[in-house]
Amino acid sequence: MSTLVPPHGGKLLPLLLEGDAKKAELEKAGNLPQIRISSRETSDLIMMAMGAFSPLTGFMGRDDYMRVSREMRMVDGTLWPIPITLAVSKEQADSIPTNSEITLIDDETGELLATMKVMEAFGYDKKLEAQNVFRTTKVEHPGVAKIYAQGDTYLAGPVNVLSEGPYPELYGEHYGRPAETRQIFSDLGWQTVAAFQTRNPIHRSHEYCTKIALEITDGVFIHPLVGKLKAGDIPADIRMKCYEVLLDNYYPRDRVVMKVYPMEMRYGGPREAVLHAIFRQNYGCSHLIIGRDHAGVGSYYGPFDAQKIFEEIDDQELDIVPLNIDWTFWCHKCDGMASMKTCPHGKEDRVLISGTKVREMLANGELPPKEFSRPEVAKILMDYYQHL
Repeated sequence: MSTLVPPHGGKLLPLLLEGDAKKAELEKAGNLPQIRISSRETSDLIMMAMGAFSPLTGFMGRDDYMRVSREMRMVDGTLWPIPITLAVSKEQADSIPTNSEITLIDDETGELLATMKVMEAFGYDKKLEAQNVFRTTKVEHPGVAKIYAQGDTYLAGPVNVLSEGPYPELYGEHYGRPAETRQIFSDLGWQTVAAFQTRNPIHRSHEYCTKIALEITDGVFIHPLVGKLKAGDIPADIRMKCYEVLLDNYYPRDRVVMKVYPMEMRYGGPREAVLHAIFRQNYGCSHLIIGRDHAGVGSYYGPFDAQKIFEEIDDQELDIVPLNIDWTFWCHKCDGMASMKTCPHGKEDRVLISGTKVREMLANGELPPKEFSRPEVAKILMDYYQHL
């Protein structure tokens, strides 16, 4: 019997059809009206397909949407921090009768991804959602911009998913579903697992955070996001090379598992940190590493707001535990990695390099110092930036 934390809501609910059920649904889908969905909606659909968004069974109706936006809870009281919604134009919504079925098509690839029973259509306030979820209404925030750009009406209802898009083939053994990682952790005999969320190459501070986690758990789950990012972020194929060279050279391989997941970044800061915790619990993790500016962008959130938000959540609402880590860095006087909690020295002794500065160095053919990035990783990144 597994000793891992239970899934959020008590049970994994993968929505991907297989075998005869999938074949029958595909035949039916060919005769249904089609709705093209955005990259973010596609990524949310795939997260539901694999069971990562358990206990969701589809796109949210008005009552769940309103309560999640305002209170981070669904109508039944289940903790959920960010609305999972499907937006269309009012004209599209008016053409779809309630209780009818539609097919969902990836707008970028044209692939048929799912069928959906439309239970409800409702309008919503874009600025109110932006303020509640992202704490800002400024269009410069990438998550807010996507809300403003989408349709004015939400469709709600359960889905039957027919495809996970290109991700299983593209990432092979690195693509992992919650049921699969739970089996891996159980086979390894792990009871406590710390998840590390990343959308960037892992530099020395990130590495230090994961190794703190290795000291207090049975293993670490390196879990990079490979869905769509904002302009300027490093693409997934380059990051995968960085992760692999780092794991090969600097981690005990029997205590680290790496899998990717297809969600699109919202850059939602505190609320996105809670979402990260929920689906990592579904993957079987007991802890989520939360450092400085988790899931943030620009200056919209305080550096540790993503840690503070968990103070608003009752213990019984989540089984996964945040592992809060302070600002980490290399200190020349300490002669090693340290944090604000452990290092007594001044900023003149610390290697604190901004992402912008690192990109400038790499583009100019200059390797970042070894105190900031492992040389093997830096070389991969320098080659990438020099060929942009």
